Amino acid sequence: QVQLVESGGGLVQAGGSLRLSCAASGRTFSDYSMGWFRQAPGKERGFVAAISRSGASTYYQDSVTGRFTISRDNAKNTVYLQMNSLKPEDTPVYYCAARYRALTTYLNEYDYWGQGTQVTVSS
Repeated sequence: QVQLVESGGGLVQAGGSLRLSCAASGRTFSDYSMGWFRQAPGKERGFVAAISRSGASTYYQDSVTGRFTISRDNAKNTVYLQMNSLKPEDTPVYYCAARYRALTTYLNEYDYWGQGTQVTVSS
C-alpha cells in the first residue's frame, strides 16, 4: 500500500500562486510515477499533470501548460504542483495519485489516491 497526503491548498486571488505537496509513504516512492488530477463539484475527475519515476518526463493538460509545474523529490518522498497565474476555473479539489512504474495520464490506470486538497481561486 501507498499512502498519499496532499497539502498546500487554500484560497488565492486570480493571478496568484499556490504550491501543492503530496507526501507518500508505505512503499519505495521512486518506483511510482505520480500524477495530479482535479475535480469540480458535479464533474468528472480530470488529468492535470504527471511525472515519471525519475522526474525526467512530465505531461500536462493543455489548459495548465506554461502555468503549472510538476516536480518531485524522491529523497523526501514528495511530489509538488507549482501553480502560477491561477484562474477561477482552476478552483476544484486537487488529488495526487501514484502508479507503479509506467507514466500515464489516464485516471483509471493509477493505483493509489490521496484524499484531496481544496483550491479556491477568487476572481
